[in-house]
Amino acid sequence: MYHFTRHIRKGETMQKNGQIWYDDSGKPIQAHGGMILEHEGTWYWYGENKGQSNTPGLTRVDVIGISVYSSKDLVNWHDEGLALSAADQLPGSLVKPENVCERPKVLYNAKTSTFVMWFHLDTPDYVYAGVGVAVSDTPVGPFKIIHEKQPNRQDSRDMTLFVDEDASAYLVHSSNWNKTLNIAELTGDYTDVTGFYQSVLIDQEREAPALIYEDGMYYMVTSGCTGWAYNSALYARSEFLLGKWKLIDNPCEGERYRETYGGQCTYMFRVKEQIYIMFDHWIPDNLQNSGYSILPVTIRDGSLTIRWKEEFEGIGVN
Repeated sequence: MYHFTRHIRKGETMQKNGQIWYDDSGKPIQAHGGMILEHEGTWYWYGENKGQSNTPGLTRVDVIGISVYSSKDLVNWHDEGLALSAADQLPGSLVKPENVCERPKVLYNAKTSTFVMWFHLDTPDYVYAGVGVAVSDTPVGPFKIIHEKQPNRQDSRDMTLFVDEDASAYLVHSSNWNKTLNIAELTGDYTDVTGFYQSVLIDQEREAPALIYEDGMYYMVTSGCTGWAYNSALYARSEFLLGKWKLIDNPCEGERYRETYGGQCTYMFRVKEQIYIMFDHWIPDNLQNSGYSILPVTIRDGSLTIRWKEEFEGIGVN
């Protein structure tokens, strides 16, 4: 893994990829497995708060909740607290310290003026394999849980959300014990599945999906299923979101490309014309000190490429 040595402090103009990122108070950002959403000129970073020591002998920490940070430049981040707190849930909820709450993703529904969060919800043995859905009137929460379920009665583990050009939204999740990915249509308010879904990349054992649409083609970057250990990322493409997807190749270029630079993808997003991809750099025996990267993505002539950069300099620089 990359070494975690450089501390970023308030007012600096870049973050160091592959390392711990710091908020504007100098504290490590706790937003793992997450995503970045822009709303009314502010960027919001949602992710798992792993801000405590691992459970002794295990590669896990007790669930604290989902953190949210805000930024104007994608470099200087302010801690807005917990968007969803495990301690605040009702007794019957599965969102509690001893369980699993991973891969949070948030969409803004313009029709309902509501922020909708989906996340992987599970028991410690990863047998439940479901999702949690929560809503809020503000981007920083608190989010209120409205569903805990298996979408379309299918097991669901690593997941993401994707909004298409027509504002229709989809849950993309690993299923069939991580052998296959499902793309499930969401209702118009983004709070549930409609019942229609398509299985893709069947028996390919891919997880950690991240999607983007560019020049008439859908692209998906995924990780292999090796737990906390890094592996070779692969990208797939399709002319139709719910059509046939074809695995193409490892999108990474440069040193350590076969190891995905020691990271695992979690989300792709766009800043004007530039596409970026987010990575977690997991430290299994010390998850709270796992690092992050945001790297530029190039799509040209149907090919998607990612190249390592030592620093992320925020909006308008990369």
